Amino acid sequence: MLTERINLINFKKNRKKKRIETKLNNLIKKKSDIIKSLSVNYKDSFSKKLFKKHNNSKKFRIIGMGGSILGTQAIYHYLYNKIKKKFIFINNLQIEKKRIKKEKFTNLVISKSGTTIETIVNSNILIKKRDKNIFLTENKKNYLYLLAEKLKADVVHHNDFIGGRYSVLSEVGMLPAELMGLRSKNFRQFNSLIKNKKFLNSLIYNVSSILFYIKNRKYNSIIINYDETAEDLFKWYQQLVAESLGKRKKGILPIISNMPKDNHSVMQLYLDGFKNNFFTFFYTHEDKSKKLNKSDLILPFKLIENKNVSNILFAQKKATEKVFHKKNIPFRSFEIKKRNEKTLGELFCFFILETILLGQALNLNPYDQPAVELIKKETKKILI
Repeated sequence: MLTERINLINFKKNRKKKRIETKLNNLIKKKSDIIKSLSVNYKDSFSKKLFKKHNNSKKFRIIGMGGSILGTQAIYHYLYNKIKKKFIFINNLQIEKKRIKKEKFTNLVISKSGTTIETIVNSNILIKKRDKNIFLTENKKNYLYLLAEKLKADVVHHNDFIGGRYSVLSEVGMLPAELMGLRSKNFRQFNSLIKNKKFLNSLIYNVSSILFYIKNRKYNSIIINYDETAEDLFKWYQQLVAESLGKRKKGILPIISNMPKDNHSVMQLYLDGFKNNFFTFFYTHEDKSKKLNKSDLILPFKLIENKNVSNILFAQKKATEKVFHKKNIPFRSFEIKKRNEKTLGELFCFFILETILLGQALNLNPYDQPAVELIKKETKKILI
């Protein structure tokens, strides 16, 4: 048990827990800006006045790249059934412009530096005179700040000490969440989690286990995902882990494997192929799921009669875990008992703390991304 909303079956292997416990205690005491953003005491840089000004909008477009947008996508799709507004996410460059109906949007343009080239391109292509605009960027005269001034748009200052992939519980993720009709304070669970011994012990245990696997040349972290609404959550996780730990010839490669379709493609490799993987199972229990009543079946099939889709997915998950266990394949398993803001906030907090601790234990700086910056510089040289 991780929390009352999340059941976690931990990895079986772990080492040197005391060292990780010390690092965790130091991380909590230090209270960096990133850690503060996980707390209910964090003060967002947007005002209630700005929120009220845009809250009546029904259609939003989020324009950003990487950590500026992935956390918000995760929130929107995981909690989709609670959200009554339409959100579109623009998170890549497209050669051919998609035809978009002449609709009026409120655009949220997000880039900490204000110089992200893909975000600049998409903003210039998509923003129209009829739109309302909010820019989230550093309090500097960067390109997007100047564009916001030209458009007479609202500007929300992005905390420059919080990098994109760690920004989901800052204004970067919480302003969109509030506009979705969600409560930011419900996401920020850090205060209660650091008082939860089960959470802290599981965190320490998992970090120790992953370090053990890395030491034994298991570098692929494969997500066995049984919840299609969580795919964007793990795209956020993928960036968090790869960008934070992929340095100095070290790191972990996070791979998202969506089930049950991947049972019919890569599962054979996972079970009988090379052994440099460790796995994370993820499943959300659903209250409402399509039931296959016997009377509704075109042709009788006893295995699925009177079962709902959630029952079938859960059976497949448990069966796969049993096979993994028999084959001694390392895995942990998250089972979500309740889908809401608090649960998602707990998951964000767990994975952020886990990643920072792994970086520190590997003697890496988990907050920078120097190699990616090289590509940005070379791109500018070519375009000039």
